[in-house]
Amino acid sequence: MAKKLYGQVDDALDLSFESYDKMAENTAVDEITDYFMDEHIKIGITDDNQPNNFESEQFVIVLDGNIYNISSLKDYLEKKDVKLLTDSDAEVLLHLYTLENENMVRQLRGMFAIIIWDKLNQELFAARDSFGMKPFFYKETEFGVLFASTQQALFNQNEEELSTEALHNYLTFQYVPNYKTAVKNIHQLKPGHILIKKLNEKVILQRYSHLDFQIDRNKTLETAIPQVRYALEESVSEHMESDKSIGAYLSGGIDSTSIVSLAKQHCATLQTFTVGFQREAYSEMELAQETAQELGVTNIQKVITPEEVVSELPNIIWQLGDPVADPAAIPNYFVAKEASKYVDVVLSGEGADELFGGYNIYKEPQALRIFDFLPRLLRKGLFNISQLFPDGVKGKSYIERGTTPLSQRYVGNAHIFNEKEKRTLLTHYNEKYPYSEATKELFYEVKDHDPSTQMQYIDLHTWLQGDILTVADRMTSAHSLEMRAPFLDKQVFDVARTLPTHLKLQQGTTKYVLRKAVEDLVPSSVMFRRKLGFPVPIRDWLRNELYEWAKYTIEHSSTGELFHKQKIQALLEDHAQQKLDHSRELWTILTFMIWYEMFMTPSGIAAKPKEEVIVFP
Repeated sequence: MAKKLYGQVDDALDLSFESYDKMAENTAVDEITDYFMDEHIKIGITDDNQPNNFESEQFVIVLDGNIYNISSLKDYLEKKDVKLLTDSDAEVLLHLYTLENENMVRQLRGMFAIIIWDKLNQELFAARDSFGMKPFFYKETEFGVLFASTQQALFNQNEEELSTEALHNYLTFQYVPNYKTAVKNIHQLKPGHILIKKLNEKVILQRYSHLDFQIDRNKTLETAIPQVRYALEESVSEHMESDKSIGAYLSGGIDSTSIVSLAKQHCATLQTFTVGFQREAYSEMELAQETAQELGVTNIQKVITPEEVVSELPNIIWQLGDPVADPAAIPNYFVAKEASKYVDVVLSGEGADELFGGYNIYKEPQALRIFDFLPRLLRKGLFNISQLFPDGVKGKSYIERGTTPLSQRYVGNAHIFNEKEKRTLLTHYNEKYPYSEATKELFYEVKDHDPSTQMQYIDLHTWLQGDILTVADRMTSAHSLEMRAPFLDKQVFDVARTLPTHLKLQQGTTKYVLRKAVEDLVPSSVMFRRKLGFPVPIRDWLRNELYEWAKYTIEHSSTGELFHKQKIQALLEDHAQQKLDHSRELWTILTFMIWYEMFMTPSGIAAKPKEEVIVFP
């Protein structure tokens, strides 16, 4: 079980902690097995059978996550004549904090959310890992600050208000970007940041780590391949260190296959897990089974039915906390559920695409280069002409993309609704929140890089952290399973950040340097295979098995004040009649409708007594 925490810091002395107590009402308190409390703070901790909290005379520390360089940190402390009293990683970090203060986090290699309470100086210190693999939410109130590992724990149904900006961005991104949430007053601590709260002072946020690209233009394929290979081998080795049982996801692609192949070197009896659907082109189970046989590992498989999806979808959305309309949450949920029957920890391939240039859309700038040679007025004219074409006309999208600046068109892998569409869909469209504003600052930070690197940077700071890792963490946590991602490692990133684009996108494929680095580890059938991952047949479902469910959900949703529901019903009918594919748009809306019913209505699950809610699985 992953360690989770929640708590409250109050500025005034001897308060009744009313906000904290209200929060506890929405928490499965029977899961909370450890507490710390003084006149200014309460901390509740779930038990994961790991000694990851520690108390000294001056400090209390709680660690949610894993530190992979803990052995070297112990060696460092021994040289400083520090005597450790326990085997707790938390004690190591606390001693490191007393020596280095907040600079301590720069030495950590791993995934973590950490809080340290200084009892003497009455100051809270919190930190989150650079990639944002472990969550940390906080909420400022008139009395002090609430913090938790899940936003559900901070949710007070009578107080929360839907964020208009978040809704606008969600409809484009399929999640709420920029570390915000769908409600106004609950925030995420940004990855690579620390939070400091002193009594009677405002929260201070500081960045200690930045995931930026430092391209080495002189790097060659011959020098890059061994660097990538060594970093990945070393990372997998570190991630395999555990007294728990470890397995791995296997989708049949190069990312998961290379992780499994390296992990097999450390665990001869490694078990792998795959899910799929009974539809052609929506299952990699056959390929995964063949790959597992070639690698000599066990592959355990699960077929997901539409009935199971409808049954479990409310729980999936509840576990996510915020609306996230990535259909991949479905296979992630079921593969985690299956894996949890056999192992405590799973290795996964998250991050390889963002670090090594794995998405086909990164090749788009090359395909659109012809437009760079056209005069600005001609490009503008072509764009205006393209707007006269009906949607779906061949060439319309190509012209639109070629005549629109990258910063105005690219928001990541999922671009659901544009501004014109949102204007007709929302009852109260607000032009203050165009989707380009969410990425404006990020584009400025990489304005001197080539377009493909800019796209990687956007994905690294939006898609990866707001969607991919959110889904992976919440779906594994829902089944008391721990997920580790060897690609998202400090030393792997230090290599990946230096790679020029031509080493990543080469010979018509993506992740070229990574493929070359692991070519002796993976079967030839996997080496240059088109990326699928865990595809979900929502396009077919919404025309068949899930059509009536979708129609009912739209009709009975409480979101009539937010959406022109007749527009949504028209989208569903056009999709069902195969006029156009609106599956992603519909799934985005349907996910939000279910989330809204749970969290923002008086009858929703967030307003029910704690016995009916599981916040800390």
